[in-house]
Amino acid sequence: MKDTTAPRFGPSAASTAVRALLVVLALVGALFVSAGPAAAHAALTDSNPKDGAVVATAPENITLNFSEQIQLGEDAIRVLDPAGKRADTGEVLDLCNGNLVQYGVALHKGLPDGTYTVAWQAVSADSHPISGALTFSIGAPSESSVVLPSQEAGGGIVGVLYGIARYAAYAGFILLVGGAAFVLACWRRGASERPMQRLVVRGWLLLTAATLLMLLLRAPYTGSGELSGIFDLAALKAVLTTKTGAALVSRLLLLGAAALFVAVLFGAYAKKVAAHPEEPEEPEEEDDEDSSRKDLTFGLALGGGVVAAGIAATWAMSEHASTGLQPGLAMPVDVLHMLAVAAWLGGLAALLTALYRSPSLERTAVRNFSRLAFGSVVVLAATGLYQSWRQVGSWDALFGTAYGKLLLAKIALVAVMVAAAWFSRRWIGRMAERTAPEAEAENALAQREERAAQEAEAEVTVPDDPERAAQLARQRAAMNTVRAKRVRDADPERTGLRRSVLLEAGVAVVLLAVTTVLTGTEPGRTELKEAGRGTAAAPAVADRPVDLTLPFDTGGANGKGTVRLQVTPGRTGSNALHVWANSPDNKPVDAPELKVAFTNEDKQIGPLPVVPDKLAAGHWSANGVQIPIAGSWKIDVTIRTSDIDQVTVSQNVKIG
Repeated sequence: MKDTTAPRFGPSAASTAVRALLVVLALVGALFVSAGPAAAHAALTDSNPKDGAVVATAPENITLNFSEQIQLGEDAIRVLDPAGKRADTGEVLDLCNGNLVQYGVALHKGLPDGTYTVAWQAVSADSHPISGALTFSIGAPSESSVVLPSQEAGGGIVGVLYGIARYAAYAGFILLVGGAAFVLACWRRGASERPMQRLVVRGWLLLTAATLLMLLLRAPYTGSGELSGIFDLAALKAVLTTKTGAALVSRLLLLGAAALFVAVLFGAYAKKVAAHPEEPEEPEEEDDEDSSRKDLTFGLALGGGVVAAGIAATWAMSEHASTGLQPGLAMPVDVLHMLAVAAWLGGLAALLTALYRSPSLERTAVRNFSRLAFGSVVVLAATGLYQSWRQVGSWDALFGTAYGKLLLAKIALVAVMVAAAWFSRRWIGRMAERTAPEAEAENALAQREERAAQEAEAEVTVPDDPERAAQLARQRAAMNTVRAKRVRDADPERTGLRRSVLLEAGVAVVLLAVTTVLTGTEPGRTELKEAGRGTAAAPAVADRPVDLTLPFDTGGANGKGTVRLQVTPGRTGSNALHVWANSPDNKPVDAPELKVAFTNEDKQIGPLPVVPDKLAAGHWSANGVQIPIAGSWKIDVTIRTSDIDQVTVSQNVKIG
């Protein structure tokens, strides 16, 4: 008689060391990297004229250089005169040549002097919308009435809905692929279990609905930002010709094939497995039914794997992996990464569902998933190491950019999940240590309870009153639920495993949210390149003197007037400051005190105080005023006209 005692299942010292090494690789994989030229989100690298430049005569056209290929629509580049009217012809010029990514727009002839605003909006090669603006002046700077939209490209309610759809798409993919993989590779009897069927079907529905929503939102997400844009059929048609549109349509077609796969898995396959729930470990002779079932299992595994890889490829071909460094290698690596995530997290969701919803779960299924999860972590460590090198590339980018900080958060969450999985494996080991007679005794007890419950139900007389009969039916259903829960909870190992798996699933939900945000964040390499760090030094900026006049009113007698302030040459480094204070009748205001402060709110620099020297009545001056970086600076001028009358006036200006 064959020994049916369950084998001991405990991690050996060697396997524990291997798992620890994989955790370390996952944690430090992003750190051991080398700098190199790569990018994902497109960034504006240069322009002609440059931002803030003052040119003597009007140029024939405006050109913009980008770090990678972009997609431009109609009115993607607009040039506005000081009054806010269009100063360009509206036709976008494709000036790309080799590695040079340059686009431009021609200007009207005979433009008057003044400050002009160049606003642009495009779609990066990794599918994310980008936008920006710059100014230049003809002859001399002037006042401008141009008001640009405060909402960034891809923001607003449309951006929120698109982000939710992206998260839902990832979640649906994980449930669909991971749940199906759990059934085929770990628990074949689960194909006939209703909770498992619901999990996988809901994953398919969630992914399909999210993909349709993304397709409808794509035009307003990358364009107007208005929710009403989902009804623009012309814009939808234009989306279908883009790389992202083609990827979303391909995903919908593949989901049709996935629906057929799900129907076979929970239809013909479930019936075959239900007819033969257990397969002998050493079959003496294989009959036709066994051969048919194995062929169907192989066909489902092969076909399902191809469909799953195809769906994962729709992300790889349209997002970060499709651009930047080594896209030919990065896209298949990204597909493997997504499949490993789905197998781990989706299988985890399936295991949790089985532990909570299924009346029984074989220990072999839990051990099989442990092996599947371990293999997924191996693939995640290898592919994550490569992806981190592509998107980060340096210590500065890892700790000094939003992408790097999100990546560190993701690595920390993965470490927490691996730690929780270690506890789960301990519970699995305890489950495996139980002998077959113990398991048989538990099953016999459960069967006796079930038979007793059925006999008790058979003895109950159904009353003629329909309401009373319905009440009894509800009571019996509640008793059956309680009985099933009591049987499940009677196994302490199963209860402990359920809690540790629940912890893993909770961390996985947060991990998925961080991953969704990460895929929409500008990679660290590009952010450093755009900021002029980690690459070649930023080009010198042109002189742009600041000359502004501000009215003031201290509230006291003779407390009204204007202050005129000049900052020369108006760029980073050392500058000269002059301030004049005049009354309404243009006479000098001999104020007893005047102070100036500079603040860069974007970079949280300042206030940088300046106390100018009084040269004459109503005239103050200071030399060596240091402006550390270029950008938007708020200038505060504080003037005191008496012992108690004082006011501070402010204005934002661009310096450098």
